[in-house]
Formats: sequence, structure tokens, C-alpha cells
Amino acid sequence: MPRNASHRHPRYATGRIIGAHARERASPATVGEAIEACARELTRARVHFGHGTDNARDEAAELVFFVAHLDHARGAGAYALPLNGRQRARIAVLLARRIRERAPLAYLTHRAFFAGLQLYVDDRVLVPRSPIAELILARFRPWIDPRRVRRIADIGTGSGAIALACARAFARARVDALDISGPALSVCRRNIRRLALGARVRALRSDHLDAVRGTRYDILVSNPPYVGRAEMRRLPPEYRHEPASGLAAGRDGLDSVRIILRQARAHLRDRGILVVEVGNTERTLQRAFPRLPFLWPMFEHGGGGVFVLRAQDLDEADVSVSAVARRAKRGRQ
Repeated sequence: MPRNASHRHPRYATGRIIGAHARERASPATVGEAIEACARELTRARVHFGHGTDNARDEAAELVFFVAHLDHARGAGAYALPLNGRQRARIAVLLARRIRERAPLAYLTHRAFFAGLQLYVDDRVLVPRSPIAELILARFRPWIDPRRVRRIADIGTGSGAIALACARAFARARVDALDISGPALSVCRRNIRRLALGARVRALRSDHLDAVRGTRYDILVSNPPYVGRAEMRRLPPEYRHEPASGLAAGRDGLDSVRIILRQARAHLRDRGILVVEVGNTERTLQRAFPRLPFLWPMFEHGGGGVFVLRAQDLDEADVSVSAVARRAKRGRQ
């Protein structure tokens, strides 16, 4: 569901959709009734939200709007629309699978929304959900002058969400979408074609920045793996459907971030910026790199754990290959 397209509206009369209750009550006849029924079932089942929505009502709205082929921009104005028998049956099937399999809804609908874009997703990639979307829509102001941005690289692109959103936000920029996973790049290329951005966005197989040696960018941006070993074991079942390579990052969650910090300066133009999401490893990162002046943007629409560094910040701090290697070694001990 697009950001700001919340469906937290007054309640509607409802029936149940699945289980014994579905046989006992009339099937929901309208969009609003179906949303209410789905939200109740999702809440009762205690599924985990965090793959594009953060509550039962918004997830229910995405499910129902998907089946009914409705645009989320219509919001509550679509709630009185009737559902036909085929649509009601399809809603019931998807809801049952969501609860039984504990799969993220985006993997069942094969769609996700990011920074105003609708993307194809499947279990070869993470479901796009980074708060970096908000920074992209602001064109990374005030940390860079958008008018001079000509080259951007998205490290660990997955579905291509960040790379494609950057291409839309910076119409004069060329964007490299980098990922070590061949299957993920197949999804990324599909989205490049869907959005007709092939003239400015290229998908490259790369271990971090290895495939673009010698290339310098105005913006390096990444939502890399940052989940530590202990946290991986505690993740809700929904995350087990996502590729572990997009989540797990060693004992402390910083394996990938250390590589990015080590490589970034050689690939940044002098007034360039590095933007990286590290989630709840924020404190661990600050302890590991106390000399780096991380900037931590505040987000209007929720989320956090994203830092911004300027190229000159990397010049002034000790993030050399040897220094990063020493910290990584200490982290493994």
C-alpha cells in the first residue's frame, strides 16, 4: 500500500470470511465489510505486520483493494462498492493463505508499493519497506543539491525499489542497481521494464561495489542486510519467507555495513553522500565507529535507523581497510 494511504476509517457492518464463522454468517457484500472482516481475522490470528503495513486494517485494505482492482487513492470512498461472488471467494483464499502460511501478503499478491511506485515482488527479494523512501521523495535534501545529481548507486538493490525510486526522483541521473543475487536481479530487471526506466537504470551483479570499480557517484544508497545472528533466530515466521541473504549480516549485523563503509569513499564524488539503513543495529554501529559523525534523519511517516554521511566525513574518520578489518575481527571475538 502506498505511504499515506491508510485505511483507518470508521467501522462497517461485517461478517466473517474464513473458518467456522464464515459458514455461520453471510459473506461480506461490500468492500468496507470485507476489509472489516479481514482485519478482524488477521488480528485474531496474530499475524505479524511489517512488510508494507503495520496494522490489520491497512493490510486488510490492501488485500481487498487488490482483489477488487481498486486504486488506494479512492480510500473510504470505495467502501460501499459491492463485491461479486468470485471476488469474495478470492479474498477468502488469500486471507486463509496469509494466516495459514504466515507469508507476507506481498508474496501472495506479487505487488508492493514504494515511494509512489508499484513493484512486482516474490520470494527472491525482500518486500520493500525502507524509510529511505521518504528521503528519496525529498530528493535527499538538505544533504545534497538535487540539481547536480547525475549518478546514483543502490547497493543490494533486491527488487530495485530504491534504485527505481531514485531514478524517478532524479530525472537527469543514471542509476546502477547492484546486487550479488542473480535471482534478485531478475526481479529488479522485471521492474525496470515495468516502469520503462531501462534507459537510465542498469542492474549489475556485484558484491557490494566490486563490479563498478573506478566509478564515482553523487549518491550511494543502501538497505543492506543488518540482522544479527541472535535476532535472526527470534524473527517472526513471516521473515522466514524472505531470502536470508537479504537479512542476515553476521554476529552483530554489521558485516555488510563494514564493507560499504570501507568501499564508499573511493566511489563518492567530493560532495557526494552515503545513505544507509541499519535498523536497530544503530547503537552497535555507533560503538564500532565512534569517530564517524553519523547524521540520523527523523521520519515523518515512521521508521528510523538510517544514517547519512558526507564524503568529507569519510575523509576525516578512520574507515580504512585495515581499521574496518580490525573492528570486524573484534566483533567476531
